[in-house]
Amino acid sequence: MTPQPNPEAGAAVKAADRAHVFHSWSAQDLIDPLAVAGAEGSYFWDYDGKRYLDFTSGLVYTNIGYQHPKVVAAIQEQAARMTTFAPAFAIEARSEAARLIAERTPGDLDKIFFTNGGADAVEHAVRMARLHTGRPKVLSAYRSYHGGTQQAVNITGDPRRWPSDSGSAGVVHFWAPFLYRSRFYAETEEQETARALEHLETTIAFEGPGTIAAIVLETIPGTAGIMLPPPGYLAGVRELCDRYGIVFVLDEVMAGFGRTGEWFAADLFGVVPDLMTFAKGVNSGYVPLGGVAISAEIAETFAKRPYPGGLTYSGHPLACAAAVATIGVMAEEGVVENARRLGESVVGPALAELAARHPSVGEVRGTGMFWALDLVKNRETREPLVPYNAAGEANAPMAAFAAAAKRNGLWPFVNMNRTHVVPPCNVTEAELKEGLAALDTALSTADEYTE
Repeated sequence: MTPQPNPEAGAAVKAADRAHVFHSWSAQDLIDPLAVAGAEGSYFWDYDGKRYLDFTSGLVYTNIGYQHPKVVAAIQEQAARMTTFAPAFAIEARSEAARLIAERTPGDLDKIFFTNGGADAVEHAVRMARLHTGRPKVLSAYRSYHGGTQQAVNITGDPRRWPSDSGSAGVVHFWAPFLYRSRFYAETEEQETARALEHLETTIAFEGPGTIAAIVLETIPGTAGIMLPPPGYLAGVRELCDRYGIVFVLDEVMAGFGRTGEWFAADLFGVVPDLMTFAKGVNSGYVPLGGVAISAEIAETFAKRPYPGGLTYSGHPLACAAAVATIGVMAEEGVVENARRLGESVVGPALAELAARHPSVGEVRGTGMFWALDLVKNRETREPLVPYNAAGEANAPMAAFAAAAKRNGLWPFVNMNRTHVVPPCNVTEAELKEGLAALDTALSTADEYTE
């Protein structure tokens, strides 16, 4: 679709937004949201007709891009047939979505509890774990994000937790492996894995194994910087959970449904959790949907005992119809394979070349359509380009980098000292190269702040 400029309409949209919309994670008077006129595939555009290549996939959820005609048609058809129905009934779209998801989850995660999104999926996974074990505590990692609801944000291990941290949520944080900024003075992946597992087991021992219901981990941490766990780490966590009777929860809200070049990131590491949360890419975000995939053992806990939890819109027919269509599109069009192939052949090599040219790039990490550049002030010391949780003037280098990307028609995903490369999983090679060229130009701005 060719964008048609309509600045008057854009001004009206912007005025209504500023008058009435309360935005997430923002100081309301300090933001200037872009008025978006439309979107299609890997692009969106504003009311002035300026088009942007979306390297954020919305919020890392439009895994098949915007406005895929088969998914739009499925939503329309479902709306004509049955717009909504209560969750206590068996509905075709709901049953089929659950079947298709269960076919793709690892191991025996064959029961699907539907939620409205990722945060409440994490909330319910934790509730299930506590009820299953009869234990109160949850362990989760620093450098993690699990959602904005009260329990999920307390499980989160980044600064978004701080204003809402109750100090009484039964959550204990620990350090997960991250060799580039190791907390264990490791020099190799093998050392990082061994020392991180030793640290986790010590934390379990000192907290009391009999008090711990669950360990919750993002399979690959997303907004924290796309830090692939080193070989053996997740398998080691699985073994610790088995040894101490702890429920292993993997959060695949961001990493799932093709983002990593596999249906689920757990498949990259050969591990099967007891519970797995999902959302975002399950239906490309077209209608809000999330869920928990549940193992046979935990499902059996609630076979004769009611599960004390639910949501009015659990398994909403429109959302489930979108999920059925999205999974169908991904299978028919080879979207997962496309993400894997282009990650290996285009994105990985291109980002390595950018790193070689730009002193602001400290490390490149990723797989599939799930990559991050760690931006630094000094490569030798690995000092971040901006301080941890920087704001205002302290964040000026990252703000300048983001502005340079937007000027070149690239909408970037920036978080602290990182920029992420997370386009739709069905992005074309030509679109990738266009975006990477714009990223190359924007990194020259970041280079100006290096030592």
